[in-house]
Amino acid sequence: MIPIAILEKYNATLKTYSKGEVVFRENELAQFYFQIKMGKLKMFNHSVDGKAFIQGFFEAGKSFGEPPLFQDSHYPACSQCITDCEIYILAKESFFELLANHPKLHLALTKILCKRMIYKAKIIQELSIHPPEHRILTLLNHFKEATNTTELYEVKFTRQQISDMTGLRVETVIRTIKQLEKDEKLILKRRKVFL
Repeated sequence: MIPIAILEKYNATLKTYSKGEVVFRENELAQFYFQIKMGKLKMFNHSVDGKAFIQGFFEAGKSFGEPPLFQDSHYPACSQCITDCEIYILAKESFFELLANHPKLHLALTKILCKRMIYKAKIIQELSIHPPEHRILTLLNHFKEATNTTELYEVKFTRQQISDMTGLRVETVIRTIKQLEKDEKLILKRRKVFL
């Protein structure tokens, strides 16, 4: 996203996190820009009954947690490493200075944030009114579209992760994926899902 040389020019530091380590917690005040150099993490919330709802997955080259920086607010979700990670951390004031001095990077970030907002709007609609088949297909098609491929797309999410992103039980996801295969709306090969 933001070139490493530019991050370093604005005094970003590179921090190492272990698998399972939390980068920030829900309701902490947002004070930093984060960009992943290596690894993968998830952002999620917990419901009152303790079920995790995954807001998104982020991997090398991606940034996360920016929206609260723009309104001096708290993080709306928790972020946790699902592999060992190396993450660039840039203080909020330096981040805004960087954006002011690099309008093309600012525009690129704005486009990414807009894509995330559209994804959230789709998911909210799916969770509120649609049956499991529609929820799962919308989610998987969203990620396929993001790759800009017209080829067969291999879904990289586990059944549990799909469950966490759609608000469905794992058993419902498993059963629905099998039904979608029977309806020829997706393909299963060696337990992997393809669109």
